[in-house]
Amino acid sequence: MTPDEILSRVLYKDQDVIVLDKPPGLAVHAGPNSPDHLELYLDALRFGWAEMPKLAHRLDRDTSGCLILGRHAKAIKRLGKMFEQRRVEKVYWSVSHNSPQADSGTVDAPLLKVSARGQGWRIKVDPTGQSSVTDWSVLGRGEGLSWIEWRPRTGRTHQIRIHAQHLGCPLLGDAYYGPDPETRIRLHLLAREVSFPALAPSKEPIRVMAPPPAHMREALLACGWPGDTATS
Repeated sequence: MTPDEILSRVLYKDQDVIVLDKPPGLAVHAGPNSPDHLELYLDALRFGWAEMPKLAHRLDRDTSGCLILGRHAKAIKRLGKMFEQRRVEKVYWSVSHNSPQADSGTVDAPLLKVSARGQGWRIKVDPTGQSSVTDWSVLGRGEGLSWIEWRPRTGRTHQIRIHAQHLGCPLLGDAYYGPDPETRIRLHLLAREVSFPALAPSKEPIRVMAPPPAHMREALLACGWPGDTATS
């Protein structure tokens, strides 16, 4: 990535927040396996302000789409409260293996983080885990695949990926929780939309949508997505 590429991915900006279309494969934080990460490029998103914007939440490295940034300390604090109070609505799209028999439903399955020596950590469905609820609906079906919209009510790590697996529809390209741990296909998961109240009381609520990344388009088209003319 370059600063210019990050700038080209700004979907929305006002005096308080920025919504960025995070590219797939870019971690949001530094880590042992993340020498390149989004925080290296936040300086390019100052737009003349003294402070760099800060992350209001996070997305997995391989998930693309809407990521909310606060442009100053007060904005970060208010956004944090909105997330705590579940006033930020998030909508995800996936292309998944298989297809649910129903057209819509809810996965209510608690999630627990577990680790094993030499194997790192994973998330699994476990009755002792944290409450985790996701509403879903099928938007289209293809040959052995389905285009699913996910609306998480909670915000657990890997929630959609695990709930998709639990539903019997693991995400295409999911090397951790999918049927093929050796897959070379990118994860087909998009943070499609975010909606939240404007921080300025006189402004209308904010609603931002991100376009599907290039690697998801062929599979989405095969499941009935009408292409870039679609507004939903």
